[in-house]
Amino acid sequence: MPPTLEHDGVRRKTSITLLSLGHACVDVYQGAVAALVPYFVAERAYGYAAAAGLVLAASVLSSVAQPVFGLLTDRWAMPWLLPVSTLLGGVGIALSGLSGSYELTLVFIAISGIGVAAYHPESARVARLASEGSHSAMAWFSVGGNFGFATSPLLVAAVVGAGGLELTPLLVLPALAGVAVCLPVLHALGRRAVGGSGTSAPSRDDDRRSFVKLSLAVIFRSIVFMGLSTFIALYATQHMGGNTAAGTVALFVLYLGGAVGAVLGGALADRWGRVPVCRWSYLLTVGAVAGAVFVPGPAIYLFLALTSAGLYVPFSLQVTLGQDYLPSRIGTASGITLGLTVSIGGLVSPLIGSLAEATSLQTALAPLILMPVLSWLLFRSLPEPATSRTAGKADREAGEPDAALSPAALDRR
Repeated sequence: MPPTLEHDGVRRKTSITLLSLGHACVDVYQGAVAALVPYFVAERAYGYAAAAGLVLAASVLSSVAQPVFGLLTDRWAMPWLLPVSTLLGGVGIALSGLSGSYELTLVFIAISGIGVAAYHPESARVARLASEGSHSAMAWFSVGGNFGFATSPLLVAAVVGAGGLELTPLLVLPALAGVAVCLPVLHALGRRAVGGSGTSAPSRDDDRRSFVKLSLAVIFRSIVFMGLSTFIALYATQHMGGNTAAGTVALFVLYLGGAVGAVLGGALADRWGRVPVCRWSYLLTVGAVAGAVFVPGPAIYLFLALTSAGLYVPFSLQVTLGQDYLPSRIGTASGITLGLTVSIGGLVSPLIGSLAEATSLQTALAPLILMPVLSWLLFRSLPEPATSRTAGKADREAGEPDAALSPAALDRR
């Protein structure tokens, strides 16, 4: 039986809880970029396009860097990336409000984006090892990120809303907390004896065709989520008669609903399978996005909650699907599926901003309704792979360790 974190005195639930908390601390900085946009607009008079450029700065390097870090973690285990990348993400956001230079602000936000990019592939690899293939455990790991997103606008409002952009250095505090909570897991990993030479082959072949389709579905999901994340605070403020608190509440609802969706997705997938659950979730999300864009009045909050839940039901399921489609490249699969959900969509945000300036924000957000339709169409042709959990059970019954989850397969050296 291969050694696990449990053998080093850290139970699986404890490890997932700590990793989830660390994930929350990192994704505060993904949410912080969108949450800071109204303050940059108010204090520095940025237009829609300039504001969207801030999201682009966090996204463009992240979208390129995450697969690179995924490739690196497939070759070498780099658990030290968790505290280093967490700190980098926090420092970038902390410095973003101190300079009046737009260019320097972009640099600081890009630094934060690189930190977040470095974190996700390695954290997903470690979480996969700790979860032992459980969809529900991976869902709880994902919930940490949702919680970070959800609390980010409240944190930014409490800090920056109270004292302006000059108080952004206080936003480094979640990063310091994230470093602290990941240390016990890293300590357990450091003590774990790694067996094998690192050349063990996974028990299944890579299904690259399915992985490409999955990645496209993730991209379309990313576009709608990041588009709403960037502009929903401004849209809700306009929608509710100029009340800035309405924008903060809208962003909070958008992020918090994801926590419910992620947990629900793990539970549903354990019963009905990941692909069917993702397929139906995207189909139902079409109507929710349409309601958020076009239904007037406070009902926007209900549709935002449904949109968020619908987009996050597939969140952790897509990560494990990607890992099962590319069992020989766990880090790469994690970097693409987990990373693209919070990066590629940001590349489209400037286009939405430009269209909003030429027409209206509602008109610019309307094309987002088509994105879950495209994800649904792609999922219609995706197969349900044999899960590592199922494969591991069969291997254990045969007296063999689970090759897909063995330290040799996951900690490539």
